[in-house]
Amino acid sequence: MKTAQDIMEKEVISITPETDIARAVDILLNNHINGVPVVDENGMLKGILCQSDLIFQQKTISLPPILTFLDGIIPLSSSKKLEQQIKKMAASTVAQAMVTDPVTVTPDTPVSEIAALMVEKHFHTIPVVQEGKMLGIVGKEDVLRTLIKP
Repeated sequence: MKTAQDIMEKEVISITPETDIARAVDILLNNHINGVPVVDENGMLKGILCQSDLIFQQKTISLPPILTFLDGIIPLSSSKKLEQQIKKMAASTVAQAMVTDPVTVTPDTPVSEIAALMVEKHFHTIPVVQEGKMLGIVGKEDVLRTLIKP
């Protein structure tokens, strides 16, 4: 049975948390990739930035419902969620827009489990890590290639 280490791309394009948003967009578009891992100077995975994280910046925000009672305003939903959305929409660096706890797999994860994650969670790319260190990345095309008999 094939595993992540058999199909992963080992030469991974990555960015750092300090990378500005414009540069990140340029990297995604010029390399025709959906997502890019965010790593520190030691190659440790800090997050992942996907096109959808950047498209989020173009979203309009809806104000949370409120209740007014005796000249007071009572929010009917979490203000923390609203604050997080506003921060993500105004992001100028990757650290402000990335997913900080991405789903990852290990080198010995079977391809069948990777495929299930991609289908069930709608992931396009999944980092392959061991003890927090980036080893590679598996994309949908990598999984599709396993269908071709050598």
